[in-house]
Amino acid sequence: MTATRAASAPLSPLLVRLAQERATGALLRSTGVLYLSDGAVVHAESPSAPGIERLLTTGGRLPAEAWREAVDQAGAQCRIGHWLIDHRRLSAGEVEISQLGTLHDAAFFVLAPSGGPSRFRHGAEHWFGVVSAVPVHEVEREARRRRRLLDALWPHPGLDDAPLVRRPAARLPPVTRRQRALLDLADGSRTPAAIAAALGRPAFHTLVDVRRLAAAGHLAPPDGAPPTARAPLWFKDIGGDPDTAMLRRLRDALEHL
Repeated sequence: MTATRAASAPLSPLLVRLAQERATGALLRSTGVLYLSDGAVVHAESPSAPGIERLLTTGGRLPAEAWREAVDQAGAQCRIGHWLIDHRRLSAGEVEISQLGTLHDAAFFVLAPSGGPSRFRHGAEHWFGVVSAVPVHEVEREARRRRRLLDALWPHPGLDDAPLVRRPAARLPPVTRRQRALLDLADGSRTPAAIAAALGRPAFHTLVDVRRLAAAGHLAPPDGAPPTARAPLWFKDIGGDPDTAMLRRLRDALEHL
């Protein structure tokens, strides 16, 4: 198979078939779950990515008490997202952006090559409820784009699920406040997923910072990686906040709903 054909092949043939059948339910893999409604992806969960409740509460968008109230009042009916909107705990735009961000964050890991066999549970619903839906081809396209970005930043995935170890050195490039918070937790016991959960940040954006910091020499490299990897020439021009490009795409998508 050529590189072009491999790049266009479905990440999950079963997911594509379910989209064609306009199926509703949950696609389960060893890497997580994708929830579908009428063949479109409406939510995603992965052990490698913080859930929407963590991103909203730890991330500072919603008080923990308000989240617990939403779960108590609407969790059994799978309408937490709409309850937050109806009771003005969050605006409709905030809920949609949070839900879409969580969906793409978890879907990146669910659709990883290591996902293994898939099975489908017909009729299963996610407790957050359907706020917005994303076509399967767009979810797969975004997952591919994210993997290409990580490889361009630093093509060594060994740190993506390993405990991170900070490398103190006198002469290293300066870091942003966001990156410093990550480095402060790189104590040799926490993985990127654990750090993302502790900081209330999307897991993929944490991996972007991990790859950047590793390329710059701030993190000990994984086995098999060069001790000092060279970052791309355009590396220094990338903004410190990896959320920016994603938020632009989400804004554009919301404007066309």
